[in-house]
Amino acid sequence: MESTSIWDGLARIYENTVFVYGSVLLVTYALLAVFSMISVRTYAKKDNFNQDITLLGSPLAPGITVLAPAFNEGMTIISNVRSLLTLNYPKFEIIIVNDGSTDNSLQQMINEFDLIKVDFAYNAKIQTQPVRGIYKSTNQAYAKLMVIDKVNGKSKADASNAAINAAAYNYFVCTDVDCILDKNTLLELIKPVMQEENKRVIATGATLRIANSCEFDEGVMTRMRPPKELLARFQEVEYIRAFVLGKMGWSLLNCVPNVSGGLGLFDKEVAIRSGGYDHSSFGEDMELMTRMCRYSYDNKIDYAIRYIPKTLCWTEAPVTIKVFNRQRTRWSRGLAQLMTAHFSMFMNPRYGRMGLIIFPYNFFFELLAPIIEFTGIIYYIVMTCLGLINWPTAIILLFFVYTYSVMITTLAILWDQLTFRYYKTWREVAYLCMTPFMEFFLYHPLIVIFALRGYFYFLTGKKSTWGNMQRRGFKTAAAK
Repeated sequence: MESTSIWDGLARIYENTVFVYGSVLLVTYALLAVFSMISVRTYAKKDNFNQDITLLGSPLAPGITVLAPAFNEGMTIISNVRSLLTLNYPKFEIIIVNDGSTDNSLQQMINEFDLIKVDFAYNAKIQTQPVRGIYKSTNQAYAKLMVIDKVNGKSKADASNAAINAAAYNYFVCTDVDCILDKNTLLELIKPVMQEENKRVIATGATLRIANSCEFDEGVMTRMRPPKELLARFQEVEYIRAFVLGKMGWSLLNCVPNVSGGLGLFDKEVAIRSGGYDHSSFGEDMELMTRMCRYSYDNKIDYAIRYIPKTLCWTEAPVTIKVFNRQRTRWSRGLAQLMTAHFSMFMNPRYGRMGLIIFPYNFFFELLAPIIEFTGIIYYIVMTCLGLINWPTAIILLFFVYTYSVMITTLAILWDQLTFRYYKTWREVAYLCMTPFMEFFLYHPLIVIFALRGYFYFLTGKKSTWGNMQRRGFKTAAAK
């Protein structure tokens, strides 16, 4: 009898805790949706074509280095480098880092862009694996291009740091060599830096989308389409929700948790003084952002991190469970590393919004969410076996959570389309809006499983390296 009373008490505590946790999360998503709409509308009002023309013609435009690590990217390396060279900005350079590729990536670039090895005053402000050579083109058409060949550092971070060491300008944009950028990417990313009057903008980011099924011509996106593969389409929906709703909402509060490794502009001085990317981290983008914020607080820099709602980058998404598993396991492992390494910031008023808002949110609603969901499933199974489930209440609760998640995601998709009209037909939008109805049952369980796998690898110290996602290349626009 006493054991039954203890069980009932524990069950009640657990249920109340989960109820409060879920309620706070739902309210947070609702607030982010409101903040996102305000943020997007504010951005749209500031978006000035005349300012773009002025900036393009100004000799005072800040210089930007675009850096892109590459490991065994022979399938798409040439088209992607050409895409980077088409960027529309008055003062920039492109640095491709061949991180010890075992395929013919380097030789392809040498042949295609007339590269030769040159003497270069390489200053290793951030320690990396040895650089074997630096290449520049003999063709003036490719004067902005530099290729660094280095020993493989077993991480994107090590390759990125080598490019930062060689960067000539005060700002750098980090992207992946398999990404396709909008021609005005640099112009858009530098705007928040120039528009901000009271704070030092240390980073800006923009929306990423899935390139699968889109059409490209010589590295330029010509037609956006929702991905045909279901797994890629799930990721497209997830990206829209995360960037348009999540990060734009946080941007209004100056509480952006991280700038994506796929596309982000950073203040080089702050990045170097923060130590650059951590080569031992599996979530190097979030880790760098955290240390840059920490450095800013420690040195009393009144900083800002801004996000813009425009889609400026397209990346090829995994289409197999095996590759997707590897990607998400690495991401969750990186999150666990980050929370452990910087836990002294948790609820620490010294670190302002970072310590009191961003870090707690990431801890409770990013790190712990898969664990709470998994324990909830176990709890439901046990309660079902014991015949203690109140099925009418359980079904109503499940239906509410399901419809709420579908509503939030659909809202993000429609808001994005109404604002920027990326898809040509509403039929394509409707096709994409059907995806959230399946996400809850098919995609989200995979996210939870792979996150738990990442945590397990973190706790057990399992060794891992910078994996290579098998590329299929980008679809070429049909001939007219």
